[in-house]
Amino acid sequence: MTATQTTAVQVSNVTKVFNQGKSNQVAALDDIDLTIEPEEFVTLIGPSGCGKSTLLRLIASLTEPTEGSIQVNGKSAEQARLDQDYGMAFQKAGLFDWRNVAKNIELPLELMGWSRGDRSARSKEMLELVQLGGFGHHHPAELSGGMQQRVAIARALSFKPSLLLMDEPFGALDEMTREHVQDELLRIWHDTSTTVVFVTHSVPEAVYLSTRVVVMSPRPGRISQMIDIDLGGRDEFTRDADEFHAAVTQVRKALRAVGP
Repeated sequence: MTATQTTAVQVSNVTKVFNQGKSNQVAALDDIDLTIEPEEFVTLIGPSGCGKSTLLRLIASLTEPTEGSIQVNGKSAEQARLDQDYGMAFQKAGLFDWRNVAKNIELPLELMGWSRGDRSARSKEMLELVQLGGFGHHHPAELSGGMQQRVAIARALSFKPSLLLMDEPFGALDEMTREHVQDELLRIWHDTSTTVVFVTHSVPEAVYLSTRVVVMSPRPGRISQMIDIDLGGRDEFTRDADEFHAAVTQVRKALRAVGP
C-alpha cells in the first residue's frame, strides 16, 4: 500500500448487541478487530448465526455498532454510505421484473442523478464487463440464475464503488453455475481493482475466491483465525491442485476448532 492509499475497511473493537437491555437481548458480535487493505478479497466464514452478515451490514452502515468504530476509506461507515463508496450484492439478485436488464443496472445511477446518456453508456459498459452484452433489453425472468447474479454484480459496480460487499450471493446456484460465476467475479475483481468483502458458508468457495479467509466463532461472533490464501492466478486446474486442497483443509480445521 502506497503512502497515498487509505485502508479500505478498519473495524476497531466492534461489539453488536441487538435489543440491548431487553429480555430478548442477543449478543451478535464481540470485540471485532479487522483491517482490510485496498484490492483485497476477504471472505467471512463461520457457523450459522455467528454474525457474518451482521458484520457486513455494520461495514455498510445499515446498522450501528453497540461499541467500537468502523471506518471505510478513512471515513466513518455512515459517511462512506452517504458518499456511495460501496456496492452490495445479496443471495437473491433483487432485480425488478418490470425493468429490463439495462434499466436494472441503471437504477442506482438514476437515483444519483446521472443523465440518460451517461446511464445508458455505463450500463452497456457493465454488461460487457459481466459478459452479458446483447442482453440489455431482456427482462430478469428471461435469464438464468447465474446470469441474474451477474446483472446484480453489474448494478452494484455501476457507479464505480471502491468496495463491494457480498452476502452469500451464489448460495442459491447449482454447483456448475456457481463455479462459473465465481470465475466471473474473480475476473471482474481483477479488472476493476475493487476491494471485496464476501460472506459464504462454503469452504471451497472461500478458498477459491479469497486472498484472506476470516474464520469466525459461534455467537457472539469473534474472529478466531485469519488465513492468508496464496494460490496465484486461478484457472480450470486450481480446484484440483494440492495447494487448493491444503488450504481447504486448513480452513475446515479452523472451523472445527471453533465448534458448531
